Amino acid sequence: MANTTNFSVRMDSDMKKQCEMLYGELGMNLTTAINVFLRQSLRVGGFPFEVKLDQPNKETMAAMLESERIAKDPSVKGYTDLDELFADLKA
Repeated sequence: MANTTNFSVRMDSDMKKQCEMLYGELGMNLTTAINVFLRQSLRVGGFPFEVKLDQPNKETMAAMLESERIAKDPSVKGYTDLDELFADLKA
C-alpha cells in the first residue's frame, strides 16, 4: 500500500460543491480529481494546462491605442446616424 499523507486546502464552499458535483458526474470524488491533477503536473513538469495572463498581442494593443487616439481627436468626423455613415462609406 502506498504511503499517504493529508493536506488541507482552503476554498470557497460554493466552488467546492460545484467541483464535487462535476467530478461526481465523472465518477470520482474531489480527492481523486486533485490526485489526477497532481500526477499530470508531475508527468508534464508543471501545470497540465496553459497558465497565462490574458494580454492582447502587439497588433491588438496598437489597434486599441489607435482607437483611443481617434476617439479623442476632434478633427475626426463622428456619426450618430447610420444612413449618413453608409452614405459616406459609399462615396
